[in-house]
This record gives sequence, C-alpha cells and structure tokens, in this order.
Amino acid sequence: MPPEKSAPTKRKAVPLAADADIVLTKCRELRDSLRRKSSEAPSDEEEWNISSDDDEHHTNPEANEMKKKGAKTQRISLAELKCASMDGGGEEGEKKTIVEVAEMNSTQVVEGIENVAVKIARQVLAKQGFQLEIPSRAASNQIYVPELDRIVLGDKTGTRSFLNVKESRKAAITTRVLQLLHAVLLKRIHITKRDLFYTDVKLFVDQTESDGVLDDVATMIGCTRSNLHVVASDKGLVVGRISFYEDGDFIDCTKMGVGGKAIPPYIDKIENVESDAEFILLVEKEAAYMRMAEDRFYQRYPCIVITAKGQPDVATRMFLSRITSELKIPVLALVDSDPYGLKILSVYMSGSKNMSYDSASLTTPDIKWLGLRPSDLNKYDLPDQCRLNMTENDIKTGKELLQEAFIMKNPKWMKELQIMVKTKQKAEIQALSSFGFQYITEVYLPRKLKEGDWI
Repeated sequence: MPPEKSAPTKRKAVPLAADADIVLTKCRELRDSLRRKSSEAPSDEEEWNISSDDDEHHTNPEANEMKKKGAKTQRISLAELKCASMDGGGEEGEKKTIVEVAEMNSTQVVEGIENVAVKIARQVLAKQGFQLEIPSRAASNQIYVPELDRIVLGDKTGTRSFLNVKESRKAAITTRVLQLLHAVLLKRIHITKRDLFYTDVKLFVDQTESDGVLDDVATMIGCTRSNLHVVASDKGLVVGRISFYEDGDFIDCTKMGVGGKAIPPYIDKIENVESDAEFILLVEKEAAYMRMAEDRFYQRYPCIVITAKGQPDVATRMFLSRITSELKIPVLALVDSDPYGLKILSVYMSGSKNMSYDSASLTTPDIKWLGLRPSDLNKYDLPDQCRLNMTENDIKTGKELLQEAFIMKNPKWMKELQIMVKTKQKAEIQALSSFGFQYITEVYLPRKLKEGDWI
C-alpha cells in the first residue's frame, strides 16, 4: 500500500504592519496629490503649456543655458513646437513637428502595410525601382520635451532605395519584414522577435537587423510596435496587491507563488485591473525583488512590486505606464547607486531613443527616486567594504548624465549625482544586506517611506 501524501504546507499569512498607517502617511499624501492633479483635465492651451501672452518660447533662457552646458539630447518646449507647426517655423516654410504613433487594431495595420505595398508596386511598374520614406530615428532627430518629460521623435525622414547599392540590402530586409508581418496579422497570432529572425536567417544575418526594421515599420505605418504582433520574450515580474484578467483568465498577484507573475508581452490582453495598493515599488535588480517577494513586503505595506531585471523591456515599461495611469498611485524607484541605475530610471521616465516614437505609451512620468541614493551611503553608514570605487567609464557616464535634460530639470537629482561623481563611490542595492539579509524590508524601506525620503 503506497504511503499517504502529506498535505502541502501553506504559507503563513502576513498581516498588515502595526505601524502601516504611520509609515504610509506621506505616501498617501503623495498619492492624493497625484490624483488631484490628474482630475484637473487640461484645456488645449494648458495641454501645450501656452498662455495668451506667452512669447518667451522664441528666446527660452533655460534651453539656451542647457545648450551652453552641452545637453546631450536636443531640447524643445511644447510652446516652441506649437509655434513652429503653426507658422512653419523651419527653413523654407518647413513645419517643425514630432512623430508619435497611435494604437491600431490588426485590420488598420494590415491596411497600412498594404498601402506601402501598393506604393512599391507602382514604382516598380513605372520602372523606377522603389524607395521607402522612413522617419529618421537617428540621435539628431531625438527631442526632449520638458513639459512632457519624455523623449519624442522629430519630423526628419530618410529614404531607403532598392537601386542604391548601399541601401538595397536594408530595403530588401524592410520589404521582407513587411511581408512576414502581413501574414502574422492576417492569422491574428503573435510571434517573438526571435521567431521573426529565424524565418529568413540568411537575409537578416543578425537579429539586430530585423529588430531595427520592426521599429522602422511601426513609424512608417504609424502604429505601436506591439500592434505589429511581434513581442519580446517574458522578462519583467510583478507581485503584490494587484489583480486583472489576462486573455480571460483571472490573475491575483498575491497568489502567484514566491516569485510572482511574469509580465505578459501582450499588454492589450489585460483587462479589469484592480488594486488596493498605496504605491508601486519599481526595483532594478531581481535579487532585491525576490527579497521583497519572499518577505511579502507588499502585505505589510500594501503595494505592487515590479522589476525588469535590469534594463527595462517594452512589456514592463508599457505595463507600468498603464497601471500607473489607471490606478493613479505613486511610483517609487529602488535602483543601484551608480550612473547605470539612474540611466535605467530615465528609460522608465523619459523613454529610450530607439523607441522615442512610442514614448507616450512607454513612459511613466514623475517616478520618485527612493534609493539607493549616493547620500544614503553616509546617512545609513554603509561599511567601506560595501562601497565600490567608480571606474573611469563610470565617472564619464556620470558626467554625461549631469548634462542630460531629465537630470538638469531636477536640482535634487543633480545634487545626488554630483555627490556620486565627486566621491567616486558607488554601491548596489544588495550592499544593504551587510546589516542583515532582511534589513531592506524591515528597516530601510519602512524608514524611507515614513520620512517621505524620495526625490
């Protein structure tokens, strides 16, 4: 007779922390402030941040000062953009506008691809070969708009001609990708970027070729990259006080095991998002995320914990943007105290240059920098053996960040980064474990939240 199987051990319930109301007071004030702002629907003029007597957009002293300091990304205000688009502010009446894509359904994207195919066919029938006009995603066409607090794509375009020896291969890759996307969309299925690459390895040679063309196609059609039904593999994780339906299946992220739920690449299939969380904790490293997940920090202080395990992927950025917009709760970031932690935070907030055309749906404005900040190293008496010396490349990256618009607009961020560059010291989130493996969840985070110590 086989031995009886013992019943699985249930995880012990974690109650709300006794000091939760005190610890979360400032966080709730921040949440209420955000909700008040979002409830004030802006008028058209307010949306562009232009008053009737505002003529300062022609000579913006702050923008000029940034140029003097060598800002890495071109900066243009909404006022300047609107003025240029209304009066043809470029050379020879050329209007200065920005390129932003919109959500489209499969039928609309298919029609867009077919319109491109018709244009190509007409050029070929006219014995002209063919060339494609594609919005430029070069660094010189990236614009930081301070009122939006994100990077957008300018209106410069480039051509890709099949008859040009230097461009013929890229033109062939573009038409092949258009063909494959058309087939995928007609079948109403999704594929990964790796799937796409392996459909024609000899033509693509390297996956970066097919990946880059995907972004080109999205800007040509005017849709988001996710609308092309090509996704990246799962990378991000979420755990905590949030539930939703994913393609009809109910998901409760407090009951998805210790590691939480993988953030799906099909964000459009998520519906009915509900949460009683007070804030979202955005964590750079998976190790720190797992500490919070295992300690069930989200039960003691109601929150949602998210990580993209380093450099954020599109799905995690889109998921964060969407739930922040729907739930209207603050996002507090926990990243390494080094230049790369801050760069990762900037991608969440202001977007990446590669996908600036879709920054509206991929960015989350006003994320608060909770830690680990350079000033924390002394404030929390981090031992010398847990501090690392910055490399020459680290210092160079730090100095370059001091010239970036998203840093320069925030004096407190500037001060923190200046401390880092001056002391030439950095530290990882895990350095807090020198005080105890659960120090981050039992001492550091509660103290940070109680003091409202974010910038």
